[in-house]
Amino acid sequence: MAGRKSVKGQNSMNIMIVGGGLLGRKTAETLDELGHDVVLIDSSTENLAQLSPDFSGVTSVGFPMDIKSLRSAGIEGCDAVAVATPDDNLNITVGQIAKNFFGVPKVIARISDPYRENIFERFGLQTVCPTNMAGDKLVTALTSPWQSRQVTFGTTTITLLVFPVERRFVGHTTADLELHPGDGLFGVIKDDGTFVLKEAHKEILLEAGDSLVCSRKID
Repeated sequence: MAGRKSVKGQNSMNIMIVGGGLLGRKTAETLDELGHDVVLIDSSTENLAQLSPDFSGVTSVGFPMDIKSLRSAGIEGCDAVAVATPDDNLNITVGQIAKNFFGVPKVIARISDPYRENIFERFGLQTVCPTNMAGDKLVTALTSPWQSRQVTFGTTTITLLVFPVERRFVGHTTADLELHPGDGLFGVIKDDGTFVLKEAHKEILLEAGDSLVCSRKID
């Protein structure tokens, strides 16, 4: 890739981040710290100038939707592209260019409006929705005294949410639960702090003071 630094390790990837806003910069800096070969492209020199001084990747000034700018930044040698501008329409266009014109194997696009996710999926683009992620975190912080955890599998993030057992389910078993659509029961934290894995028990008796651990796909 012209103008790129050498790959740092056997498992390193050549990754292009399109969009130098806060999300794009953070993603580029994190990937760079992990040892990947990173290029960040943005039309604003001011955005690029806000990168950490420790960033050792490459920056490129250019309009993200311009074929020449993308080619000059080295997209043809990329293993993956993340399109992270705040403009959903721009993201879907650049994502298609990267995937269909340049043939980049892995393309992930940021989407700000979760209701447009199906549009991205119809074009075969994987998405990350900060709105969904932030919304789930806010609800959890408001309703749960327990700290939740997020686990990422590939490009999919699963959040583990902890809720106190509702009074109406005390004395019943987990088979009687009515969960939020899209949630799956992972296990039960008993009042004494012990954890009971659902898959290891067909039914778990629910008692006062118990909490449910549910899994939910958030992107």
